[in-house]
Amino acid sequence: MLPCARRSLRNLRRGMPSRFKNKARRAARAVVRDPDDNTTMDAETGAVRSIQAADLLMTPEQLDAIWSPRDLERLARTYWRFLSRATAHLVSVKYSDEGRKVVALGFIPLLTFQAPEYEMDDERGVVRWRIEKGFLVSRLGRGGKGYLEIDVQRCPAEEDGSARAHVEVEVANFYPAIASRLGRWLYENTQSRIHVIVTHGFLRSLAKLDLAESRVGRFAEVEDVPDPASPMPSDRESAVA
Repeated sequence: MLPCARRSLRNLRRGMPSRFKNKARRAARAVVRDPDDNTTMDAETGAVRSIQAADLLMTPEQLDAIWSPRDLERLARTYWRFLSRATAHLVSVKYSDEGRKVVALGFIPLLTFQAPEYEMDDERGVVRWRIEKGFLVSRLGRGGKGYLEIDVQRCPAEEDGSARAHVEVEVANFYPAIASRLGRWLYENTQSRIHVIVTHGFLRSLAKLDLAESRVGRFAEVEDVPDPASPMPSDRESAVA
């Protein structure tokens, strides 16, 4: 492109009203449904359950274009990518056939997850990582008892014809090591708060519809994965998946 053409393009963008620039840049709209901390801890066992949710509003064509197991895998990968970026890459994720390992500073094993479990049909998509072990989880919660889950549900169309996808991120049956070693107050005001802030940031970031490429790419069609076997996290009486 010629220099004069570049200058003209920059000037055109500068003169464009902000509402049009934002509209062109933004692919969807994310509305966090529970801006407050929705985290509970069982008084007897110390098990933590936390659910954060958001609605994504977009065109029906946009939602159809990303409703596949392949895109569900990409959504899962997007979560780990956001976690790394949000922590300035101090926290990263290592992939293997056995699962996912979340590490700090490249070598401290914060959490190790089992291989992801996928479920999907025409209305819902679920990806779940069971917690195996790690520095952040006490011995009571190791071996797959707790889990991290992302659950997406297609909802009826809005009055204006836009499509709505309801997304919930749940951590359940999690036994934080910091709470058992140093006390519940410290956990609630450090690790728990950080998790909620990062999760809300992840949910808002989905408005860009910028899904990362999957490291695995195992599935192509809805028929390739089993149907969801349990209600949405917020509709469950029990946190056990």
